Amino acid sequence: MSFDELKARQSVMWGSGPYEELSVHHQGAIDHLLERLGPLAGQELLDVATGTGELARPAAAAGARVTAIDLAPILIETAKRTAASAGLTVTFEIGDAEHLPYGDGQFDIVASTFGVMFTPSHAAAAAELVRVTRRGGRLGLTAWRGDGGVGALLGTMKPFQPPPPSPAPDNPFDWGRKDHVEELLGEHFALEFEEGDAVQVAASGDEMWDLLLRAYGPTKALATALDDTRRRDLEAAVVAFYESHRSGHQIRFSREYLLVTGTRR
Repeated sequence: MSFDELKARQSVMWGSGPYEELSVHHQGAIDHLLERLGPLAGQELLDVATGTGELARPAAAAGARVTAIDLAPILIETAKRTAASAGLTVTFEIGDAEHLPYGDGQFDIVASTFGVMFTPSHAAAAAELVRVTRRGGRLGLTAWRGDGGVGALLGTMKPFQPPPPSPAPDNPFDWGRKDHVEELLGEHFALEFEEGDAVQVAASGDEMWDLLLRAYGPTKALATALDDTRRRDLEAAVVAFYESHRSGHQIRFSREYLLVTGTRR
């Protein structure tokens, strides 16, 4: 399967559920990144792999002129409706993070929260981040750490996953490693790194599973592809995983992430 074929499948998969119900749980990390990016008023900001626009909206509310792009048409339609309901002006477009349809140095700020990390070719995506950021402009990224909670959750699901496609896409969790980001972007950006934890809270493991199954396209696609027995086994494994993070009357699931900011050289 070519990467273009893989991305076509991903665009459908990511849009298969109400992703906004899950991405709202990322808001603490998004606010963390926006705070580190500094003044936004009047600046041209690009939100790469915007999802349902959780970074794009507060950036627009802060006065930035925001363009936001995502591979999944359904996510873009949701993002448009949500921004319009909030009275915010954002230019939302369908497009590929590995082939951004923008000019060289077009943006003062380029950002991506838990989005660009899922591109099949990290080198191609990084080259585009470099290209569209103006000299002296700012870059801001967040990525889940493979040695954190999200990595452990996906490890729990791994026995139920089909074999990876060939050629295999790059490991998304590599974006959560400082050395990998330095290798991709350090020549072109003066980078700074910080760690954070987007703790997710719920009443039970069953509630967490229901959210994943309803709103997270990859889990929904995986569960749909399994027979009834394997699907029940997957559910039991995921619920037990979440219950192992119980604290008193609630689940408190740590989702550690790497926050990257940089100034374009």
